[in-house]
Parts: sequence; structure tokens; C-alpha cells
Amino acid sequence: KYAENMYYFSELALTLNAPESGTAPTDSRRRPDQRLMENGRWDEANAEKQRLEEKQRISRKRREAEAARATEDGTPHDPYKPLWFERKKDPVTQELAHIYKGGYWESKEKQDWSLCPDIF
Repeated sequence: KYAENMYYFSELALTLNAPESGTAPTDSRRRPDQRLMENGRWDEANAEKQRLEEKQRISRKRREAEAARATEDGTPHDPYKPLWFERKKDPVTQELAHIYKGGYWESKEKQDWSLCPDIF
């Protein structure tokens, strides 16, 4: 019923993006542009998406500048690393993959998201 208003997604597909309380502030279900779009507020969603993309560009440029300064100075530089995953060889496929390293569920249980960056 009303499938045309829900992009003809299945019920399962619709529930995958449903908000859930207690998730990390970086959880994609918290994307403000996505929420605006889902509520039919297209102009606001597009403006918000532009704001988020500009924020991402600024963050990337800052990381690149820090890396360049570290290279020039000869100082150690710790590049961006995912919070709960590490890139290593998958033991089954022997290919590089992002493997869960732990911490998310503990942070969720404590509701301590202090390690999360401000991405939205």
C-alpha cells in the first residue's frame, strides 16, 4: 500500500534506514539531509547536502595539509583511521578488507560517543 510514495522499496529496505535510539552520532541514519528528503522537504535536503559536502571537503583539506606539514617537517603523522575498523588481510579471502576491531558495542552500551568525530 502506498508503495509509489516509498520509491517502491520493500518493507525490509524501508526499515534499514529507520531511526534507532542510542546509535552513534556518526550513524548514517542520522544524516540530516536524508531525513529532510524522506520528509519531502527537497529544497532543504539539497541545501543540507551541499553543507555536509562542503564540511567534508574542508575536513579532507585540513588532513591533507597536516600530512604535508608533517612530511616537510619530518615529523610523524598519523593519518585518518576508522574508529571501529582496521584495514588488514581477511583471513578467509586473503584480500585487504576493513575488519571490525571492537569498541562500538561498548560505546553504545555506555552511551559514550566522545571518540566520534562531528561529521554532520
